[in-house]
Amino acid sequence: MTDDRAKSFLQMIHRSQRGRLKIYLGYGPGVGKTYSMLQEAHRLQKDGIDVAVAIVETHGRADTASILEGLDLIPRRVSEYRGIQLDEMDIEAVLLRKPQVVLVDELAHSNIPGSRNAKRYQDVQEILAAGIHVITSLNIQHLESLYNTVELLLGIKVRERIPDSVLADADEVVNVDLSTEDLQNRLINGKIYPANRIETSLKNFFQSGNLEHLRELTMREIASQIDFKRRDVWDEGDKLAPDQIMVCLASKGPNSARLLRAASRLAGRLNRNWYAVYVQTPSEDPTLIDASTQRLLADTLTLANQLGATVFTFKGRDVVQTILGFAKEYRVGQIVIGRPNPIPEWKRRILGRRTVAERLMTNAEGVSIIVVDAFASDERSQSKDLDHSQ
Repeated sequence: MTDDRAKSFLQMIHRSQRGRLKIYLGYGPGVGKTYSMLQEAHRLQKDGIDVAVAIVETHGRADTASILEGLDLIPRRVSEYRGIQLDEMDIEAVLLRKPQVVLVDELAHSNIPGSRNAKRYQDVQEILAAGIHVITSLNIQHLESLYNTVELLLGIKVRERIPDSVLADADEVVNVDLSTEDLQNRLINGKIYPANRIETSLKNFFQSGNLEHLRELTMREIASQIDFKRRDVWDEGDKLAPDQIMVCLASKGPNSARLLRAASRLAGRLNRNWYAVYVQTPSEDPTLIDASTQRLLADTLTLANQLGATVFTFKGRDVVQTILGFAKEYRVGQIVIGRPNPIPEWKRRILGRRTVAERLMTNAEGVSIIVVDAFASDERSQSKDLDHSQ
């Protein structure tokens, strides 16, 4: 036992000397990973942080090329492979320059034969070991554990892959999300690939079904990472964390954006991660709801991600029990829900109907239920905290 503890402490020491790794994760090309990464670089530079770009691929995208301007670029290493001149990230130059933060695009990239490391993620690990912080980008299909899943769902064999442990060891993972329809529109408008690749891409990788599968895999992976870190930090004997927050979403919420912003502000005041949970009942199966409702739901989930929530979707017949089961599993102390439509008195008396909020307040133990007036036209309307703690 003593040797194990000594080894653990040694690992902590080594970890404290390493740089921190931040990964912008997306479900496909063009969702905005590189752009978001560059935006952060400008913010850090404005705050006096020494930031440099080791390698960023613009892929001919004007917006990306434009935002790259004003950042310090570390020259790339030019090598010849099979008679072709190729440029790669120069890890030696990065280590010599030693900025506080370095940007490394496309984490799953394979280096040309004869390079210092076979894979770019190995370069990144070496940079981190030198005490340099790294911001990088990754698409979900490049995770090793998803190789067979992606091949089954999309019929694509992904050649460039990284171990799942690379993502698991990241200090921060940001899900860069975009609705699949918006991503296809970006492709059609020439913001991802040149004109001669658009039609072929729409018929292949960028089919709606493919994108929806990848988007769902990304959300599941983010949820899995949160769960892994939660279990790693908390002991089984821990009690509820009263500042852990979840917001309940509905496919036809009156104003889901207002509800999400209220939850985001609450989470921000408490400086905590927060969850957005949507429970799909049998009547809300995608085959049964209209296109406008599907679009509204997709936009809601996208906004939740943009506001910093970790999004979960579940299938269940009993919305309340699913919500309470999630709250218990993830040690949620506060549940945020929109004010429900009133139930006619005859349904209450004869059928015993109650709103979701009422059922939550009746059955939640040790959890605060916060009802937000999402119908209100005033953005500053106050939520009502109906504390049902016991």
